[in-house]
Amino acid sequence: MNRPAPSVPVLATQNSAKTLVATGAPGLDDVVAAETRLSHVDGAAGILIVRGHHLHQMSDWRFEQVLELLWRDLAPEVTSAGEISARLGRARIRAFEIMQPLLPGIDGLTSVEALRLLLSALPDAETFAHHIMAVAAVPVFAAAIARRQKGMGPVLPDPQAGHAADFLQMLHGAPAAADQVRALDTYLVTVADHGLNASTFAARVIASTKAGLFSSVVGALCALKGPLHGGAPGPVLDMLDAIGEEAQIKAWLAEALDRGERLMGFGHRIYRVRDPRADVLKGAVGALRDGSGRIAFAEKVEAAALQQLKEKKPLRPLQTNVEFYTALVLEAVGFPRDSFTNVFAAGRMAGWTAHVLEQEATGRLIRPQSAYIGPMPV
Repeated sequence: MNRPAPSVPVLATQNSAKTLVATGAPGLDDVVAAETRLSHVDGAAGILIVRGHHLHQMSDWRFEQVLELLWRDLAPEVTSAGEISARLGRARIRAFEIMQPLLPGIDGLTSVEALRLLLSALPDAETFAHHIMAVAAVPVFAAAIARRQKGMGPVLPDPQAGHAADFLQMLHGAPAAADQVRALDTYLVTVADHGLNASTFAARVIASTKAGLFSSVVGALCALKGPLHGGAPGPVLDMLDAIGEEAQIKAWLAEALDRGERLMGFGHRIYRVRDPRADVLKGAVGALRDGSGRIAFAEKVEAAALQQLKEKKPLRPLQTNVEFYTALVLEAVGFPRDSFTNVFAAGRMAGWTAHVLEQEATGRLIRPQSAYIGPMPV
């Protein structure tokens, strides 16, 4: 006779004596798996807080400032954003030296697969210098990957430049305009950390085994690679291209919804209202307007999409998410769309490294239980 499986706790909080029993929670929705001082996401209210700061309060920060905020107290070597910037500059040079002999090995790979290969060549270690290297290496590698796919060689980093500015000059081979640097800085800050998302959770699980920093962040990148997590900004541009012109907006959207298709850049697993990151990035996009009309066209698509979603799916809260304006920002500053996930990783590396530091400080292995639903022995 089959016996019912025993009831077991599915996940327990870290740093807490409390145990959360969760049954029937596919995707671990609402299961608390860690305590963190790094960021808080309130999907019902549309709020993102990063170490005591609402996201909109950080919209004019440089990326180095959010690194200082996230790493503060977790690594004693952290002093100031200026010192972090200087160390990042030196580390970008070292990452470039490590990368050069490895570049032929990325041929034939997608952009994110190439980034995964290059990051995996960096040795695991527990020093703060390796956290600096993790953040420094991604733009060096991502820019070189994008250029190689166009038949161009890599561009030597400028250790005196800011992180976002150097990312763009390594991509284009020339210094970027100030408004483009500001827009990329805003993007990197906006995506730096976002609660216990799939890639961050993957990083914390791996870090809890004491596997090392680069094992943790490569695992996080593998999670980010999935289209349900980090792979959607490019298709936003595909949608805009498919619509083509203003006169086609309403009809194209209506036909897509009638076919049951998802409108790219709308709706989010967590946010039941507008994604606060979308508003910050919309402001960054606004500073990049040019004569192409691309941004104005996208805003008209957004307005029409929100109206049709409200009419056709009144019971589902489908608002603009971070992917919609991510696509516009990254396109406007010159990244090819197959590089978008790598640029996302460049920003999220701030959060991944901070979560690795925080998890390692607990000294506890993440080892949840599963609820067995198979047959029992007779």
